[in-house]
Amino acid sequence: MRKFEQHQGIVAPLDRANVDTDMIIPKQFLKSIKRTGFGPNLFDELRYLDEGQPDQDCSQRPKNPDFVLNQARYEGASVLLARENFGCGSSREHAPWALDDFGIRVVIAPSFAEIFFNNCFKNGLLPIVLDETVVDQLFREVAASEGYQLAIDLEKRVVVTPAGDRFEFSVDDFRRHCLLNGLDDIGLTLQHADDIKTYEQRRAAVTPWLFPAAH
Repeated sequence: MRKFEQHQGIVAPLDRANVDTDMIIPKQFLKSIKRTGFGPNLFDELRYLDEGQPDQDCSQRPKNPDFVLNQARYEGASVLLARENFGCGSSREHAPWALDDFGIRVVIAPSFAEIFFNNCFKNGLLPIVLDETVVDQLFREVAASEGYQLAIDLEKRVVVTPAGDRFEFSVDDFRRHCLLNGLDDIGLTLQHADDIKTYEQRRAAVTPWLFPAAH
């Protein structure tokens, strides 16, 4: 998993509440568990005018010109600004996979669905909860300024606007540690690889019938 320490990027405003995981990545794309390749199908039903299918070449599909991620001013956006209850609906890690594969590193909203919120941290994305009045302010500033960027510092737990406004956000110490060091659940386990190997060797010596492949 990629480390997350500091990030600065263009903000794309998704002015819609209760965006569910099926809207983030529709159900027909859940057959793959490769973690990559989902970026072209992020918000598929909103981005395109036709129905997308797995392994389809999206470069020739008709795009919805009104959708924010299809607009030239938000090209290369890596910060998504959203409304309340983002990521609701069914549990699927494909949702943060799709956001990450598209290039989104940070999602800012007044609230998130709990499972989606947890899945973001496990996949290297930073979900930030800010007060609704602050989110409203950011939506106004994004609309007024093309190329609007935010700077996010996970170490200091702060979001900084181009005008210098600073908004602190909360993230528990364990999640912060994992993101700062690029540690997912597997990475955390592998930190104890030597201890695990020692245990397995000791266990194999005591109960060899449990390890037939080793003899």
